[in-house]
Amino acid sequence: MTGKTILVMGGAHVDRRGRIAGETAPGASNPGAWFVEAGGGAFNAARNLSRLGHRVRLISPRGGDADGDIVAAAAHAAGVEDTPFIFLDRATPSYTAIIERDGNLVIALADMDLYRLFSPRRLQQRAVREAVADAGLILTDANLPAETLAAMTEAAKAAGVPIAGIAISPAKVVRFRESLAALAFLFMNEAEARTLTGAAPDNPADWPKALRATGLAAGVVTRGGRGVIAFDNRQAALVVPPAIPALGDVTGAGDSLASGFLSAWLAGSSLGEALRRGAAAAAITVRSPLAAAEELSQAALADALSLVPEPEGMA
Repeated sequence: MTGKTILVMGGAHVDRRGRIAGETAPGASNPGAWFVEAGGGAFNAARNLSRLGHRVRLISPRGGDADGDIVAAAAHAAGVEDTPFIFLDRATPSYTAIIERDGNLVIALADMDLYRLFSPRRLQQRAVREAVADAGLILTDANLPAETLAAMTEAAKAAGVPIAGIAISPAKVVRFRESLAALAFLFMNEAEARTLTGAAPDNPADWPKALRATGLAAGVVTRGGRGVIAFDNRQAALVVPPAIPALGDVTGAGDSLASGFLSAWLAGSSLGEALRRGAAAAAITVRSPLAAAEELSQAALADALSLVPEPEGMA
């Protein structure tokens, strides 16, 4: 393990994904199969970062049920230090998705009510304050309440610790609105970026300007199989992700991109190189049936990196 601990506070729950076996028939019964695993944007990233050699600590609310045990076992298997808030009388949050045969999402339902109990008061607990002070990076996601995210960014600023965010969905990304100026990076897709900005530029070079206008100093915007964009207060870069011949499941691809990017950024890589490594990590994940690919490692990342083109600078 290398560097200071990465403190992850956010979604860690159970993913249930039903994959349709044939052509999708809307409004009808579709043959397929269910797959259950631990998930959550922050937790996927936590496991990825641990597999990339970082010390990672997870703080997240959890119910006292069998689903909570699934999350705990997945954290242990990935080498993540797991320190949850456990509510014995509550159900662990869950995410249920229907996936097409080609791996793309049809529709999903998120039962995330327990995350409301991760209130700003939790950040005042001594153990959490100490974890924030000891961290080299904080990573969170929009599964948590807006007031908690705002308090978290303030705590990170006071401790001099950079904090990054994962947008999760168009409905949830707005929870970061009051915290945008404090984020080191926000990872989002185009739909989430459109929600924040009210813009839908055809030219990818226009995304940094639109997002900076919201107060966000730095971020990453994924665009499916098209170029992914990264920007900070000085520059912007675009990387075209490699074509994936055998698509496993797109679930977790954005979380993996955030992990590869942040791992490289913490190591001092340039913006463009960090983006390349993020794209390489995402390529490993979409070839896997899991939201956090077990085969992800620095060695696997180096192999996948050979398939990712050099970044293009953007004005």
